Amino acid sequence: MHTAKQAKQHAKQAKHAMTGNGHSQHAGEDFEIDVRALRERAREHLDEGAVTEDYRADRDAVVHMLNDALATELVCVLRYKRHHFMATGIHAEPVAAEFAEHAAQEQDHADRIAARIVQLGGEPDFSPDSLSSRSHAEYVTCKTLRDMIRENLVAERIAIESYREMIHYLGDRDTTTRRLLEEILAVEEEHADDMRDLLDRE
Repeated sequence: MHTAKQAKQHAKQAKHAMTGNGHSQHAGEDFEIDVRALRERAREHLDEGAVTEDYRADRDAVVHMLNDALATELVCVLRYKRHHFMATGIHAEPVAAEFAEHAAQEQDHADRIAARIVQLGGEPDFSPDSLSSRSHAEYVTCKTLRDMIRENLVAERIAIESYREMIHYLGDRDTTTRRLLEEILAVEEEHADDMRDLLDRE
């Protein structure tokens, strides 16, 4: 049973009050927002959209990094698509289906990366002329089913390492982009496991 003193203390900690000087206090004295200043800053530089004054990363560098990631995803889409249609042999049908599923997921990654680039005030680079040179992974055609699986595994391992490096670079300076890349990384790790399992069956 709570004593009267404990109940009073709990009520004080749970209180969310706006003070007369425009400060918002939450759960005690350790956290305080200058609401008036926050509102004033929000009205400045409206052309910046989601990028506010406290954005701590180098925006140009992040946009460049994301455009390289976009190129990587698009090249992976094209490689998986080719392998899907070119897969032949007695075991080809389930492998081709796996390639198609991965192509769709890589396209989703590309779309999400492009959307984030726009949020940061950049322009997503879909130029086909520079895709292969900007991509971390390679577009390898292959002739046999086993070679296709192997090259896709190689590409996934490249993507995994490059996303980890990007996540490390961002740290806590751009948590939204970092979370996006962490979610993509998790899928790329699943793709690598899928390709390894298929390679073991061949």
